[in-house]
Amino acid sequence: MLTILGFAMIATFLVLIMTKKMSPIAALVLIPALFCVAAGKGAHLGDYVIDGVTGLAPTAAMLMFAIVYFGVMIDVGLFDPVVRGILRFCRADPMRVVVGTAALAAIVSLDGDGSTTFMITVSAMYPLYKRLGMSLVVMTGVAAMANGVMNTVPWGGPTARAATALKLDAADIFVPMIPALLVGLLGVLGLAYVLGLRERRRLGALRIADEEPAETKETVLVGAGAGAGAGGGRLGKRPVGGGTGEADGGDDDGDLLKGLDPDRPTLRPRLYWFNALLTGTLITAMILELLPIPVLFLLGAALALSVNYPRLPDQKARIAAHADNVLNVSGMVFAAAVVTGVLQGTGMVDSMAGRLVDTVPEGLGPHMALVTGVLSLPLTYFMSNDGFYFGVLPVLAEAGAAHGVTPLEMARASLVGQPLHMSSPLVPAVYVLVGMARVEFGDHTRFVVKWAALTCLLILTAGILFGTI
Repeated sequence: MLTILGFAMIATFLVLIMTKKMSPIAALVLIPALFCVAAGKGAHLGDYVIDGVTGLAPTAAMLMFAIVYFGVMIDVGLFDPVVRGILRFCRADPMRVVVGTAALAAIVSLDGDGSTTFMITVSAMYPLYKRLGMSLVVMTGVAAMANGVMNTVPWGGPTARAATALKLDAADIFVPMIPALLVGLLGVLGLAYVLGLRERRRLGALRIADEEPAETKETVLVGAGAGAGAGGGRLGKRPVGGGTGEADGGDDDGDLLKGLDPDRPTLRPRLYWFNALLTGTLITAMILELLPIPVLFLLGAALALSVNYPRLPDQKARIAAHADNVLNVSGMVFAAAVVTGVLQGTGMVDSMAGRLVDTVPEGLGPHMALVTGVLSLPLTYFMSNDGFYFGVLPVLAEAGAAHGVTPLEMARASLVGQPLHMSSPLVPAVYVLVGMARVEFGDHTRFVVKWAALTCLLILTAGILFGTI
């Protein structure tokens, strides 16, 4: 019964947000609450939600202060050279823009934190997509997939969890997987090239210097990158004031392009190297785990505001400028806590995982690594990495060991689903991505799922061919 309710809850949630019948925050809260009652556990709903909020509170705090920190770094001009470099490479060519998005996301992902990656990538690329009228879901899609592939670095989370769960060395898991992961990354870049070509055919090569029309418009829609005639031409246009998400706030086009404005009053060119050193130190401290990430960003945001804007009114103005993003993202995270709390508290997640494992035919025992790789796609999408790596992987590994499959093979196969996992509604970082890009979560989901699943299967195939899985 719990298994059916668990899958039904996830399916209901996804259908409602993809069809835009409910906002993500409302769906994240109300749907699990209703299914909790249906499971006969309504009396414990409060406890489940509190447990979920308690578990995600550090993440929410990290995102709040990370948004403020990187928002300030964007305001002061730290990433302007990166934007200029990307613009020189892209030359207002949609194909180059999409490939540049994937490359930038992959490079920044080396810090191991998805939220940081998405903040930097969207901040650098959003003005260009906006100016050229390109589909924003193409940006969020390729950024999420590139980050998903790179999220497998040992300090990124999944590899460390797999190593801990199976008592293995993270390097022994990751290093042999590098060739397969490189194939996956090349696959993302290749997909970005194809999507970019389709955007180029739709829009043509443009010039940044071209004068904008009186009413600037942006592509909001799902068939983006699908080319003319695909899906019946589901591309749509909408005035900028309408936005592509609830966080739009009615910004005019000049505000949205301020990231390219070399004369904005918030710039602090004399403090450029201080800000670069502060950011480098912050990322290094995250990688070395000198302090918890929320604490690092809290300290970093306070220091960045104090040094760059010593006057109190200026500090208040910078905080207010980024308040919309902070509120939207932190709200999504706390709403997601209801889903995670109900899934785990009611036992739905354990029942779902157990049922999936039980459905594996006995004859597939010698191929449990392959089975694990395939199962990692839906399981890491429908549950947290902690639930999968600490709850499901040990069970799969034990089944594999009975047929001579080594724990190392099982651990490597478990990494395959990460490109899809990064777009899961249970991953807080994805709300940073869609929130800053002003893209509806449902639009992003409809666009990215098929491509992310294809990327996962490409990594799995490469791992088998290279003999690491």
